[in-house]
Amino acid sequence: MKAVIVVCGLLMLGGCATGGQSNPPWMAMGGSCTKLTGDQELSLNLADDMAKEGKLHASLANLQNLPEKSAQGLLGSCLAAEGEHGLGQLASGHGDNAQAITHLERAAQMAPTDAKIRNDLGVVYLNQRRVDEARFEFLTALELKQDESPAALNLVTLLIYQDQWKQAAELVTRAGLTPEQVSDAQYRAQALKAQAKVASNQVAVVK
Repeated sequence: MKAVIVVCGLLMLGGCATGGQSNPPWMAMGGSCTKLTGDQELSLNLADDMAKEGKLHASLANLQNLPEKSAQGLLGSCLAAEGEHGLGQLASGHGDNAQAITHLERAAQMAPTDAKIRNDLGVVYLNQRRVDEARFEFLTALELKQDESPAALNLVTLLIYQDQWKQAAELVTRAGLTPEQVSDAQYRAQALKAQAKVASNQVAVVK
């Protein structure tokens, strides 16, 4: 998660500076995260500290202190993916699923083999009851990282939500989930069913 807060801050500041464009300039850049030099590491740490204190402009200034080529490298695809992931998690935490999906889909495009990003995207899809897309993301996360227990737990939740109890039980055994985790999955599945019922009733009223 290093530099996530920095990049999140830069994404927000960049949105102001680019006249409301959906993608800041560095989002279109290629590049990869190479090993940082001592000076780059120091500047990044200072920027990180400033961002944590809410001093986003000061954080940006520390990054701007880097040579242009180095700064572009730091704002390349991998750190941008972390930033989008962080913003997606924040949006999801505030219940803004639409915004969370926007950020997490971008993160998944930039870092398609990151199991945590794929899992988090699946969670937001599931919150919106887009179950086929959620299943795809959870399965992808599990195949990318076999010990990704959050993805296994979320997939169990999805299976219970769809009343696929046999498949859920098989996955619980295979993933070694605890009884407490299974209870949590059941609770979340019931909550999703309740939300679906409310949404269905609202549609019926509108009709």
